[in-house]
Amino acid sequence: MARRAKEDIVGGSADAAELKPATSARIYDYFLGGTHNFPADRDAAKNIAERFPLTAALARNNRAFLRRAVRYVADAGVHQFLDIGSGIPTEGNVHEVAAEVTPNARVVYVDIDPVAVSESLEILDTTDCTTAILGDLRDPQTILAHRKVRSLLDFSQPIAVLLNAVLHFVPDDAQANKAVADLLATLAPGSYLVASHVSIDGQDIDDSDLEFVENTYKQQTTTPFQPRTRTQIAQFFTELEMVEPGLVWLPQWRAAPGDPTDFTDSPPTSSCLVGVGRLP
Repeated sequence: MARRAKEDIVGGSADAAELKPATSARIYDYFLGGTHNFPADRDAAKNIAERFPLTAALARNNRAFLRRAVRYVADAGVHQFLDIGSGIPTEGNVHEVAAEVTPNARVVYVDIDPVAVSESLEILDTTDCTTAILGDLRDPQTILAHRKVRSLLDFSQPIAVLLNAVLHFVPDDAQANKAVADLLATLAPGSYLVASHVSIDGQDIDDSDLEFVENTYKQQTTTPFQPRTRTQIAQFFTELEMVEPGLVWLPQWRAAPGDPTDFTDSPPTSSCLVGVGRLP
């Protein structure tokens, strides 16, 4: 099927696209070098990059971690994935990586951005093992009850829940912890949690720079931004058995040949802690 123009997919004209507000999903797509973004997304991304020039490198390294983690989980025998805060599944995303290990892998992408979901469905419309739905991590029960989730994923078997660069968009600690706990409570033993989260522990970052980024997301998107400490992030994995090497900086989790090396010499400068945990 030929891809339609973006304005056809999202139900508006090119002029309307000029007025669309920024979203974290499309800002991330821009940093990855994607084409699924609008002027407001590009403006917000450029503003952030002016203060943090390594943001695009962080996005690429985070995507590389996701690929490594998905491959690890698939090699461990888990062939079902619930990717919440997925953004747009462009090249090298979860369903492609999982299919390299097991061709019948099942993937549900979930995002709060209707445009990201529309784009995802367009990309995925030739597959029968993947789908995308509109959902909010802050309301996990609605995600879990969605008919597409229940029809595609078998909750009596292990599932990998992917929370890649999304929990820092749930600024309330109690709400974020409850969302993770509710998701894990539905999973069969042998399931996994894969998460990456922005952290500034031990880094010399000017408070005004951090405030600028937080305000950019608050003012230009519907998703506030909140970094957390290592201790706070570790709480998401409390009930899980951590996969070695545990909760570490982005480039330290099972680096693979061909991965980006922007932060290899100084892992904390990646500003992102990552981990994979197994439900016993």
